[in-house]
Amino acid sequence: MKFLQLFLVLSIVFGCKSKTEEKQTVKKKPNILFIAIDDLRPELGVYGSEIAITPNLDALAGNGLLFNKAYCQQAICSPSRASLMTGARPETIKVIENFTYFRDANPDIITIPQHFKNNGYETTYTGKIYHKTAFADLGLSWSREPAYDKMTIKKSNTPGGFANKESQAMFKKNQADMIAKYGKDAPRNGLGKGPAYENADVPDTFYEDGYNAELAIVTMKDMLEKNPDKPFFLGMGMKKPHLDWLAPKKYWDLYNEDDIKLTDQTHAPEGGAAMGLHPSFELRARYGIPKKGPISDEQAKILKHAYLACVSYIDAQIGKMIKAVDDAGLRDNTIIIVWSDHGWHLGEMGIWGKATNYEIGTRVPLIIWTPDMKKEVRGTSSDALVELVDMYPTLSELAGLEIPTHLEGQSFVPLLSNPKKEWKSAVFSQFPNPALREWAANPLSKGMRETYFGPLIEEQEAKIKKQQGSKWDREMFENNLMGYGMRTANYRLIVWKDYTKPESEPLFIELYDHTNDPTETKNIADQNPEIVKQLLVQFNKGWKGNLAKI
Repeated sequence: MKFLQLFLVLSIVFGCKSKTEEKQTVKKKPNILFIAIDDLRPELGVYGSEIAITPNLDALAGNGLLFNKAYCQQAICSPSRASLMTGARPETIKVIENFTYFRDANPDIITIPQHFKNNGYETTYTGKIYHKTAFADLGLSWSREPAYDKMTIKKSNTPGGFANKESQAMFKKNQADMIAKYGKDAPRNGLGKGPAYENADVPDTFYEDGYNAELAIVTMKDMLEKNPDKPFFLGMGMKKPHLDWLAPKKYWDLYNEDDIKLTDQTHAPEGGAAMGLHPSFELRARYGIPKKGPISDEQAKILKHAYLACVSYIDAQIGKMIKAVDDAGLRDNTIIIVWSDHGWHLGEMGIWGKATNYEIGTRVPLIIWTPDMKKEVRGTSSDALVELVDMYPTLSELAGLEIPTHLEGQSFVPLLSNPKKEWKSAVFSQFPNPALREWAANPLSKGMRETYFGPLIEEQEAKIKKQQGSKWDREMFENNLMGYGMRTANYRLIVWKDYTKPESEPLFIELYDHTNDPTETKNIADQNPEIVKQLLVQFNKGWKGNLAKI
């Protein structure tokens, strides 16, 4: 009888212990801190910028993994974001300009946050993740709203987001004038803007990025308080350095204008596509910017100064968010990924803006930090070709989630343990005729044709007609011409063709040798027909035919 009692006691003790041990081995899924930055090219200290002051992003890369050759799928906000958030490419989801809402075109597609929400995550965001609030997919992607009720800081709501009264008045007048002439859609079409930049002596939270960073921190704390055992997917979207370049004065004061160097590549690529570049529509819409002709060196320095100030401003906000993660004791179970939606020309090739198929328009910063990254990997970089569309399968794999079958990217998890591993043989971007579309990639509006942009558009048309000759067709060039960029380890190939006729022959081809001409100053396609032929075979295999072999 005593032996039986002893056996029962031991069974209970060891049974309880095994259940306790089992409970301890059930690890909580990792949190995801998903940091989006708008219009940021790799202008960071850690990417070799000689002037950018970005200590927080540099520190993150210094303890994580940085990708040197990461590329967007289209160098414009909505198509890029819709693509990476759905994990499918622009033409697949039928979003090639800023006005199409991806959910209207793809009612049942599952987005990254939606996938995490469906797998038990709390999902929420602040700032700019999708292109705009109307496209934010509020009903499906996110499980909750940000903690607005916990904010102690009042959100500024000034005209155009400006702090200075003069800038506010200028913005209001210009917008009202354009609405009176071209209707309520004029602002949407990029008309009626205020100044390109401002550096007011205001706190970080006056401008939207500072406010949204604080909101993200407060929201994270609220989630921890309400659901401490539930993993979260928190998107924090930084709007800068998107125009207008508004940043607190203290970030402007970090830079000495005399130290700011301008590009010496002020001309279009020799022999490049006449339709490959635009006349800087987005910048020229701003007050005080010349409506035609070059930007003077004096003004260019001020503009680059404003861009850099915004870069330092958002770097500071990201630093605050990461510190909040550390202070909450979450770093050991949080994946941090930082990305930008596309690059930006700061005078390179003679233009200002995004919206091209070139390296400067499509290459983006991409940094990832994971808790279990090997010590020897931390602080290193990878030259592997990766794409923004790869983030969806990567984060899914890192979180132990099933990878949806509709995805058109490839998880780069193997690179996190072996950054030098042989990887994709090519990555792909695209952009519809930049020269004859607005910077939002939508067809030219009446207002664009009739305002000061009219002469610029006529100049663009004349260049294209001269180069393309008998191939010129207004309907096709304005509405159907697509430039497809393929980046390999050594080359950039750009194929211009009618995207409504996928099997048609290219109208024009550009080839740039990145071994000898990394800034793409000369199109060498005509001089290298055999290389073009080989690369076209590779191009025609598409993204599927260029994936890494695992």
